[in-house]
Amino acid sequence: MKPNYSYEKRQRELEKKKKKAEKEHKKATHNEAPPEAETDVLPEPPADPT
Repeated sequence: MKPNYSYEKRQRELEKKKKKAEKEHKKATHNEAPPEAETDVLPEPPADPT
C-alpha cells in the first residue's frame, strides 16, 4: 500500500499551527500579567491628597 503523504503533511501542519497558537497564547498571557502587578502598586501614591 502506498503511503498517504498529503495526510502526513496535513498532520504536521496542524501540529505546527497548534504549537504556534499555544506560543502566542502564552506570550499574550505573559504580557498581560506584569501590567496588573504594576497597577496594584500605582494606586497608593494618588491616594495621598496634598
